[in-house]
Amino acid sequence: MRLELSDSDPASTAADLLCTGLFAGEAPPAWLAAAEGIDDVRAAAKELTVLRPGPGRRVLVVGLGDRDEFDPERARVAAALAARQARRFDAGTLAWVVPEHPRKASIGAALTAGTVLAGFRFDRFKRDGNGDGDAGTAIATLTLLGADDPGGYAATALVAAEAANRARDLQTLPANVADPAFVVARAREIAAAHESIAIEVLGPDELEREGMGGILAVAAGSATDPALIVLRYAGGGSAPRLGLVGKTVTFDSGGISLKPPASMPDMKMDMSGGAAVLEATAAIAELGLAVELTAVLPVVENMPSGTATRPGDVITQLNGLTVEVNNTDAEGRLILADAITWCARQGAERIVDIATLTGAVVVALGSTYAGLTANDDEWAAEVATAGEIVGELAWRLPLHHEYTELTRGRIADLSNSGSKRKAGTLYAAAYLEQFTEGATWAHLDIAGTAWDVGREYVGKGASGYGVRLLVELARRHAEPR
Repeated sequence: MRLELSDSDPASTAADLLCTGLFAGEAPPAWLAAAEGIDDVRAAAKELTVLRPGPGRRVLVVGLGDRDEFDPERARVAAALAARQARRFDAGTLAWVVPEHPRKASIGAALTAGTVLAGFRFDRFKRDGNGDGDAGTAIATLTLLGADDPGGYAATALVAAEAANRARDLQTLPANVADPAFVVARAREIAAAHESIAIEVLGPDELEREGMGGILAVAAGSATDPALIVLRYAGGGSAPRLGLVGKTVTFDSGGISLKPPASMPDMKMDMSGGAAVLEATAAIAELGLAVELTAVLPVVENMPSGTATRPGDVITQLNGLTVEVNNTDAEGRLILADAITWCARQGAERIVDIATLTGAVVVALGSTYAGLTANDDEWAAEVATAGEIVGELAWRLPLHHEYTELTRGRIADLSNSGSKRKAGTLYAAAYLEQFTEGATWAHLDIAGTAWDVGREYVGKGASGYGVRLLVELARRHAEPR
């Protein structure tokens, strides 16, 4: 989608659909005062009214609710509602009058993101190409009228939202298409498109040589080879090197500790963390952010077979700790442990890992917040703030030495799963913390936010959670150009 910023008079716009917001208790803009049907306009949040102020002109008035309650999140929702209406009208060009607000640049960015995210469609396997039943023309151009955006927030939001949609595409692809080799190919494609990105892929022999027992153990039951993808983005700047680690299980059957059948179809999305890291890295390179970045994706398929890791087996992780694998469905922490250690040893000083890790976080936080744990207060606040800015919320949960004690094994250093149903999300986080090699680290458990969130701009299905948060984190971390 093309983005334009304009100071043109809304009354003279040539867009197929012009959108303007209306706050509760306020009069419509003067240029609409004489429009037929103006008395029918409602200003409650999410109310939509279509007006035709002249021949060939169509205006959508979007209710914004109380002005005091309006913020970027409400702007994203308003934009999504407008984008869906535009599709119904076959409107290829859309213009928004950016509402006056103390954070006007952020509102413009939110309108941009909401428009792009609401435009996501996945219909490649439908013969009629209309998989979601919502036909219509995709929006080719978005014009923000009266935008005040010297920092280029809207342009950043556009790149990040388009990257999030690419991640949603990866999440939604079935596991017989998006297997480990497919993810590796996508990573190579990203590296080939950006001179600033170098790629390294470690296959089974290299993983064995390096001692990445967690990745090899999870992949042992699959006919598909595992890989460790390493993307190095050289953006310059003197800020500490960022590290992004994404859980990339292209299908998670649970292994020998088999999942219930009803839970399996969505397990193609157990690579959501990796998809977020992959496409966020591409967006960061497209934006040319002045930051040094190492992205690491452990890519595996977790399957049961005669060669699969068995409950009770003992493995050795990259950092030398031995682990009793008491639950093969607690596989994400095994691959992340090796990847986090590798990322730290590659020089990353501030690391974020992102993973669909525990069902416990869904029980605790639902689909509103991701669970956030960290070994540094300042870094935790940075991650949470980045998420708040873009509407990908994270709630910090505690780490405590007693959680670490829960992870101790009986015959090995650690157990990957506790014998009691206690603090499941924090058990996993405490496990991962032991592999950070002294780096500043934060962990995002996105099991509840990666799909079926239900917000107007992502709806059901894949949400792409994490892409926009990671791009914003890198933007805030980068030196100004």
